[in-house]
Amino acid sequence: MITLIGKDLAKKGMEFVYFGPADECDDCRFKSSCVGSLEENRKYVITDVKDNEQKCPIHSENAVIPVEVERAEIDILTTSKNIFEGSTFTYNAPGCDENCEFHDLCFPDGLIENDKCIVLTNHGKHKGECKKGLRLNKLTLGFVI
Repeated sequence: MITLIGKDLAKKGMEFVYFGPADECDDCRFKSSCVGSLEENRKYVITDVKDNEQKCPIHSENAVIPVEVERAEIDILTTSKNIFEGSTFTYNAPGCDENCEFHDLCFPDGLIENDKCIVLTNHGKHKGECKKGLRLNKLTLGFVI
């Protein structure tokens, strides 16, 4: 899909989480092509950068550039044992209230409750120690849309 992003951020491979439009976007003529196709709280990766620069008062160089994006792969730690590369499952956030060094991998940005996911890579047992004593596996996920 095509969206617009700040000129200084428009780099192939750059990842971002879309948290919603700024207030200034409400009256912008580019709103539908800029943020209209993005889902809030989703992680995207830029796959191609276009050349057509447009003015935008909210970005650092007062300019945006069209880019192609797709949903980004997400790394996660999970206790699931029967997950293998190519398998699909529904994501449910773990019941954990610990704020440890692995929190961002157990609750990664861009993944929402009940998302349908596909395991792209099973990295095996996570080497770090969970504060709750759980055995964690590290996975790289894609999405089943």
